[in-house]
Amino acid sequence: MAGYVVVGTQWGDEGKGKIVDVLGDKVDYVVRFQGGNNAGHTVVVDGKKHILHLLPSGVLHRQSKCIIGPGVVVDPFVFLEEISVIEKGGLNTDHVFISERAHLIMPYHIALDKYQEEYKKENKVGTTKRGIGPCYADKFQRVGLRVGDLLDFETFKEKLTFTLKMKNDEIVKLYGGEAFDLDKMIKDFDDIRETLLPRIIDAVEEVNNALDDDKFVLFEGAQAAMLDINYGTYPYVTSSSPTSAGVCAGAGVSPKKLDRIVGVVKAYSTRVGEGPFVTEQLNEDGDLIRSNGAEYGATTGRPRRCGWLDLVVVKHAARINGLTDLVITKVDILSGIKEIPVCVGYEIDGKVYDYIPASVEKVAKAKPVYEVYPGWDEDISKIATWDELPENCKKYLKKIEEFTNTRISMVSVGPGREHNIYVHDIISK
Repeated sequence: MAGYVVVGTQWGDEGKGKIVDVLGDKVDYVVRFQGGNNAGHTVVVDGKKHILHLLPSGVLHRQSKCIIGPGVVVDPFVFLEEISVIEKGGLNTDHVFISERAHLIMPYHIALDKYQEEYKKENKVGTTKRGIGPCYADKFQRVGLRVGDLLDFETFKEKLTFTLKMKNDEIVKLYGGEAFDLDKMIKDFDDIRETLLPRIIDAVEEVNNALDDDKFVLFEGAQAAMLDINYGTYPYVTSSSPTSAGVCAGAGVSPKKLDRIVGVVKAYSTRVGEGPFVTEQLNEDGDLIRSNGAEYGATTGRPRRCGWLDLVVVKHAARINGLTDLVITKVDILSGIKEIPVCVGYEIDGKVYDYIPASVEKVAKAKPVYEVYPGWDEDISKIATWDELPENCKKYLKKIEEFTNTRISMVSVGPGREHNIYVHDIISK
């Protein structure tokens, strides 16, 4: 069996989409296991940028079967829109499928997401308002609708009739919003149903059979460890588990079937939305990183909060994911910076922590303990081997390896498929 996992180690936006795309031509399947269209994966091929929100990043490799897994929440209208955009760009999408167990993001989920954020006011989480949280909430309250419900439209209509009444009551009575029309919603789904049906599969059966047949399967996560519902800076987190453990629940596979777990690390730190950010730089350094790194959300367009690399965070991700490999991205963005601080501890009320406390209030009070490394002036975007990297750059990267006790297998020095330094093989056929 050959199960590979790619996960984020910080707050998302580490470049997972690019890495999945690079590895995608070496695998038989790419399986998205959690999240929804709150993700924003950017892939650059031949200078052309493709921004994916819901489709697996392997979609650009036709030989890799792409599956949206059971743990994903799917807005079917967004799904079809992305399919249309990809096909208008001259690419085929007949290798893209959806698990019948995946839950449907309904129009009332999107409305509730907006109402709830407005209701929370200063306590808002900073969601993308795509309906992700309310959809997962319905899943666990056992009133959700699943993609497979569309196979029997009469059953779908019965479930929708029951659930919509409950949701309309909440929207109207609690938030003073406008109720959704049942007949219109049924028609809207009826209009797209026939287009969706050929893509609905039993993904658990297919993926497990593929692994049992020694096929190469790459599991792709959205968001990252610090946004994990259990181990991130709760409540400023996403509504699912974007860790290697999330693969088992979100794709329906045994942990025994996961061979390599690859953590993607941005060479500095960024965060979108609310929540503590210990190394954030609300100054010229942060502005420089944002400008040089084009740090604006692929999903929302919001400017990302920027700061220095937080190795306490990356070590946390290495531990809870069981990382076997690291991929370091956007190292080229740091070129020209004279001194580069790296956070190796949190000082909270006079005590230094080398791990992340569970209390978000404690983390919010933390002062970063920095080690400062000399920078480099060289443009490294054309470098193809480890030995060619500037010595100071190699020292910086070695610190990441040593602190996390995880080897670096790839270094990304630019946005394109060709801008990678391969240190160790991740996937070997």
